[in-house]
Amino acid sequence: MIIINHERCSQLDKQYRINLINSLVGYRSLNLLGTQCTDGITNLCIVSSVFHMGSNPALLGLVMRPARAHNDTLRNIVSSGQYTLNNVLPDWYKQAHQTSAAYPSGISEFAICGFTEQYIDGFKAPFVAESSVRIGLDLVEVLDIAVNGTSIVIGEVTQILTADDVITSDGTLNHVVAGTLTVAGLDSYYRTAFLERLPYAKPDHVSDGSPRKK
Repeated sequence: MIIINHERCSQLDKQYRINLINSLVGYRSLNLLGTQCTDGITNLCIVSSVFHMGSNPALLGLVMRPARAHNDTLRNIVSSGQYTLNNVLPDWYKQAHQTSAAYPSGISEFAICGFTEQYIDGFKAPFVAESSVRIGLDLVEVLDIAVNGTSIVIGEVTQILTADDVITSDGTLNHVVAGTLTVAGLDSYYRTAFLERLPYAKPDHVSDGSPRKK
């Protein structure tokens, strides 16, 4: 058995530690984050830190790395107040991965990485035409995290673009039908497979959903 305590973790090779900690919690959501600056230049980057914050209002959180000179993403979100999250499909994960490269400020990853900008009336940020689930968000709040210099971006979902057969009759979005990929760590991409939908958990039922014996 491997035991890595705090002291040993701090002594690990930097890249080894980065890979270990980034993959530690397993599969994460995978999205392309689309923004546009006030001058009309678009930006696209791959993110794996989106998390659900509530359904009413519909809020999603996103952890952003510390700001760097060439990183236009957070700057664009704050200046425009809108951004998009777009799922990544099997035919596009290599191009999506390439958006993580440190391109100079003012360069659009849409053009360089081969993605198509898509717009809808009344929404400034670009969607990814090659995605099957596209989410438009209005910025609500940016929280600066002192411990490591990151920021948590909180946005309200105001637009959802997808095909009719992707959302089930009870409102659940079927990511297997959508073809959504997921990621573990920084660079390991996976397809998803449906296992089972379980009933709402109640105290008087056991884990298989059957009534608990009294």
